[in-house]
Amino acid sequence: MEAIKYSKTGEEIGKVTLPEHLFDMEVNKAVLHEVITLFRQNQRLGTACVKGRSDVHGSTRKLYRQKGTGRARAGSKKSPIRVGGGVAFGPRPKDWHGTIPKKKKRIALKSALSSKKDHVAVIEDIIMEKPSLKIARDILNATKIPFQRCLFVMSDNEPNLVRSLRNIKNVSSIRAEDLNAHDILHASDMIITEKALEKMVEVFK
Repeated sequence: MEAIKYSKTGEEIGKVTLPEHLFDMEVNKAVLHEVITLFRQNQRLGTACVKGRSDVHGSTRKLYRQKGTGRARAGSKKSPIRVGGGVAFGPRPKDWHGTIPKKKKRIALKSALSSKKDHVAVIEDIIMEKPSLKIARDILNATKIPFQRCLFVMSDNEPNLVRSLRNIKNVSSIRAEDLNAHDILHASDMIITEKALEKMVEVFK
């Protein structure tokens, strides 16, 4: 399995062999579905909240006498059936977080990488002294990758490169050790730096 290798300026200079234990695994759709569902679930804040009858501001005195009026036995102005009253059975803050076993996350990651093996390119390490949107855009345009959503994988947190890439439409960046199945599948193409590929081999054994 090989991927096209690009220079720092985006020119094609050869090919790189991709590690089989990452890019040549059988795609496990069941585990992928489970892991990504849990991943998306864990992004939920669970902060939706409404006021119930005990939270609404107002008096708790009885509106009128119990008997003799011919009306229903109204107890409180904070009742859900009255205007300005509390909401019955409304949403309350909830923790949606679920745990994902490490083994399943690893299987899902390798399945996602294997499904993208034909849309992976490797590029020489880019060192930027200061953020430059123009330089980053020129490098990506030079590769002539017809990406719709590109995931740029770097070895470490490189602030100048991150700042250069974040204003380019349809391009996102991530550290190699932070890779996850969700971001990989969301991308149409992946560009991985040489050091990031080494880091992936080291971390995801």
